[in-house]
Amino acid sequence: MNQTIEHVASYYAHSANAAPARPPLAGSVRADVCVIGAGFTGISTALHLAEAGYKVAVLESARVGWGASGRNGGQIVNSYSRDMDVIERRHGREAARLLGGMAFEGGRIIRERVERYRIQCDLKDGNVFAAHTAKHLAELRAKEALWRRFGHDALERVDQAGMRRLVDSDQYCGALLDRWGGHLHPLNLVLGEAAALESLGGVIYEQSPVREVVPGAAAMVNTDAGQVRADFVVVAGNAYLGDLIPALAEKTLPCGTQVIATEPLPEALARTLLPGDNCVEDCNYLLDYYRLTADHRLLYGGGTVYGARDPGAIERLIRPKMLKTFPMLERVKVEFAWTGNFSLTLSRLPQAGRLGDNIYYSQGCSGHGVTYTHLAGRILAEAIRGQSERFDAFAKLPHYPFPGGQLFRVPLLTLGAWWYGLRDRFGW
Repeated sequence: MNQTIEHVASYYAHSANAAPARPPLAGSVRADVCVIGAGFTGISTALHLAEAGYKVAVLESARVGWGASGRNGGQIVNSYSRDMDVIERRHGREAARLLGGMAFEGGRIIRERVERYRIQCDLKDGNVFAAHTAKHLAELRAKEALWRRFGHDALERVDQAGMRRLVDSDQYCGALLDRWGGHLHPLNLVLGEAAALESLGGVIYEQSPVREVVPGAAAMVNTDAGQVRADFVVVAGNAYLGDLIPALAEKTLPCGTQVIATEPLPEALARTLLPGDNCVEDCNYLLDYYRLTADHRLLYGGGTVYGARDPGAIERLIRPKMLKTFPMLERVKVEFAWTGNFSLTLSRLPQAGRLGDNIYYSQGCSGHGVTYTHLAGRILAEAIRGQSERFDAFAKLPHYPFPGGQLFRVPLLTLGAWWYGLRDRFGW
């Protein structure tokens, strides 16, 4: 019998809205679509399909939102990890046009879901890209011009003198404020979306790791205690897919990021740290990111490693970063520290595609998962419904395997993190 797997001891799990424990799959089930993974990608896809009248079954190896969807920084960051200028340079003007037309859609989908289903997830507007150097400022000017070219006008450049109305720190020389960005409680968002799915007849089976996917006109998805027979399968495991489908595993690398959350701060202090209550990420290659929670904690994340770390090691890694940004928090206690994996691709662009005629997948958000996964759910659902132009814009991008295979992926990540850390330190 499988061991029951609960959420990691994060701030999000501590403050999660009440949600039922769903039983595991037992016996045979028939569905129009079987979705593997109950994170943002899987639940978003399932919800779009259920809204269109499809019978959907979701299989989750642990709990809804157990992976990256319930552990991330909770930031709504627009576009992709590689922006439209890189897409145009690498893949042509048409690819940039198609992907650029979707670059700001994920955040809109989130807001639509929150409003339609009245999801309580502490949603707030505003995302700040903070610059440490003149080089960063030049990059932000270019980002603003690029995003405006693709129709995004809710942007404001801020000089060093104006930074104090955004962040009470002397670490920055300017910023770009994206009012279409924002932040939220990600675990409560995915729990609310799961409840919305169930209200439309979708079924979620927790504690049901998938052991095998058997292709066919009606594919079979097998667990230890049951199977789902479905016309379509959506593989949405991302960094927690493991080796279920080796052809997908070789094209992504699970990378860990670490997060801490302080004890609740006095409200006046919290408002001083981030007067606009925006979320912030800096412009380093190995970036730091932070925001306030609804109960006035500072949630601070950063770093990139392979795999998990114990809470003490996470605090030792992240607390100095927090204090460099906010020295006034020296005496503040850290109450939560956790880690989670996200899925990185070699190109840093997300991957979507088909395996055969009826097995679809999306993976490799590369750090932009909160927004991209919600877009992915929509385009996967569109493709299953026979409208594949937007899905194919991603599917046509080359999906490169990591060189060296499984054996060398981790050493390459370590070397890359060291190199980018040097670039951040010396401003290269």
